[in-house]
Amino acid sequence: MSSENEQGGGGVEGTPPEQLALIRESVRKAKTPRAKPRTWRGAALAKELPVARVLVDKGVLHLDRYFDYAVPEELDEQAQPGVRVRVRFGAGRHRVREGRREGGGLIDGFLVERRAESDYSGPLAALAQVVSPEPVLSEELLGLARAVADRYAGSLADVLQLAVPPRSAAAEKRPSPAPLPPPTRPGPGSWGRYEHGVAFLDALASGGAPRAVWNALPGPLWSEEVARAVAATLASGRGALVVVPDGRAAARVDAALTALLGPGRHALLTADAGPEKRYAQWLAVRRGSVRAVVGTRAAMFAPVRDLGLVAVWDDGDDSLSDQHAPQPHARDVLLLRAALDKCAFLLGGLSCTVEAAQLVESGWARPLVAGREQVRRAVPLVRTVGDEHLARDEAARAARLPTLAWEAAREGLRHGPVLVQVPRRGYVPRLACDHCREPARCRHCSGPLQGQDAGVLVCGWCGREESAWHCPECGGFRLRAQVVGARRTAEELGRAFPAVPVRTSGREHVLDTVPGTPALVVSTPGAEPVAEGGYAAALLLDGWAMLVRPDLRAGEDALRRWIAASALVRSQGEGGTVVVVAEPTLRPVQALVRWDPVGHAVRELAERAELGFPPVSRMAAVTGPPAAVAGFLASAELPPDAEVLGPVPVPSTPPGRPRRPGAPPPGEHWERALVRVPPGSGAALAAALKAAQAARMARGSGNGSGAGEPVRVRIDPPDIG
Repeated sequence: MSSENEQGGGGVEGTPPEQLALIRESVRKAKTPRAKPRTWRGAALAKELPVARVLVDKGVLHLDRYFDYAVPEELDEQAQPGVRVRVRFGAGRHRVREGRREGGGLIDGFLVERRAESDYSGPLAALAQVVSPEPVLSEELLGLARAVADRYAGSLADVLQLAVPPRSAAAEKRPSPAPLPPPTRPGPGSWGRYEHGVAFLDALASGGAPRAVWNALPGPLWSEEVARAVAATLASGRGALVVVPDGRAAARVDAALTALLGPGRHALLTADAGPEKRYAQWLAVRRGSVRAVVGTRAAMFAPVRDLGLVAVWDDGDDSLSDQHAPQPHARDVLLLRAALDKCAFLLGGLSCTVEAAQLVESGWARPLVAGREQVRRAVPLVRTVGDEHLARDEAARAARLPTLAWEAAREGLRHGPVLVQVPRRGYVPRLACDHCREPARCRHCSGPLQGQDAGVLVCGWCGREESAWHCPECGGFRLRAQVVGARRTAEELGRAFPAVPVRTSGREHVLDTVPGTPALVVSTPGAEPVAEGGYAAALLLDGWAMLVRPDLRAGEDALRRWIAASALVRSQGEGGTVVVVAEPTLRPVQALVRWDPVGHAVRELAERAELGFPPVSRMAAVTGPPAAVAGFLASAELPPDAEVLGPVPVPSTPPGRPRRPGAPPPGEHWERALVRVPPGSGAALAAALKAAQAARMARGSGNGSGAGEPVRVRIDPPDIG
């Protein structure tokens, strides 16, 4: 029993206080405890290195440091660096017995190192338990986690929550398979289509560390090309790590690696595998049984031994940005790994982000691109039509398609499936003025108006009906569908092409593949299935709705989604055609017509450099109630070259709607301020914001207990308006 269970005036019912005291004293002096002591009181300490430095899993910034604990002799053999432990945390100096601190609540942690003595002058609490003798936290993984925490102004414990998967005792008991010898060096395959592609593989196979930004050609060969890069790295005796946005892409790379190298040489780390299987795969990687890893976002921390290559595919996808604190991006984590491990780096995609263009522009990475003649032979024919033709085109009355798109769909259905991409899922359309495109909003709450049955207009926020709407901008009385969802589009196309099957792919039901027979496939961006033999045609509808989003990355993201869909279409030589319904003169539309995502990214980078926007500058978002944001910025010791933009109001969460990540709770009004610094000051900005947040939490503010209003800090926010 511990002192926490003592009662001041008596003991157990029916037991005199003197007798209870004698029982306690006999338990203390017993050589073998009769029950497992809660704090190992009276147990002998380890003879060598009796101090354990522990990272406690608190996840708060003002406790983002190591704490020293005493190592009992009973745990000496198991308490090795890297294992999971449980310790008592929160006991005060006054709770000391026989020279050791007692009390506090049990909390998980990682044993970082063993030491002969402690820097702490007071009494130490003892390790309560070694959860598992499996060392899951290596020195390399700890260094990476610390670098990520510093870059994103977060805590080390939060990063390790993302890096180390939850424990499965059953998986730990099973031995991992014996490692296989390095495979033979693979041939170049389709890498010969790219300038310097074969040289890149040769550098990997010879043990080099090349760094490249790869603009892949359309078609299904990209997964095989990734597999050959991994195989070349394995042939040099090193490990490889590939991170992709979703499980469908991971399955393609997994199949390509299995076909090229056979089973047993790589691990697939995705959430679909389940906790136990995924942890078993993770252990096989940590133990060195497997030297190659393919996985989704969480795999960016996979403990691959002798890392020789890190690769990320489609870094512009939102799925690669983690929504859990400190919200790291897989691209930036792999950049840190490439620098820390001095290994090769490959950033690939069908499109090109501004961050990728900056890596090439700075000279840190080399471009891997195909010649223009090779690009022309591989891409489909792209044609444009202005969205304003929808209102007066005869064909649009039947299926919301201009004549050009109608003809492309009809011709494509003669030879195979036709892909139709729409920006939204669902059925209920949003409405806008037919003349000036001003969104139709409720007069009471400014919420979006939606069309219901019998032509009734209803507010999507407050539910009020609107019977006499007119446009406040131009005075018009006619409405049109602003964005029609996938289900509504599928119904309209089904009526326009009654003899053709219509399939939908979206959030609720995502198709992986579709047969090569004639069919209409309606999909939202990112959910497009792969067609056997490729699509005969693709229609990219409501393109302007993707371009007018109030976001710095709207054009880049729209081009990335268009190229991803168009890459599934057959080449121009095979009759493949893409029709994009958007203003033809806009830069992203022209980049799609020329199939020049790299040129678009380079021009975007030049404009952002002139304006001081990311990624040329480093930026942080500070969000919270107005008074809390103002107080936080006033207390933060920002770098001298920091510039504060705002604050500006944050859109509130409508009643009855799900709360988006980072959005204020329903009924609350938050503000957001952006803090911008020039290149070279990003680390100072992150350190200043982290120190200010830690000081605020230490004072009892923003810790989620209601003691103060919360303030959220995010480094490099994906959307800055």
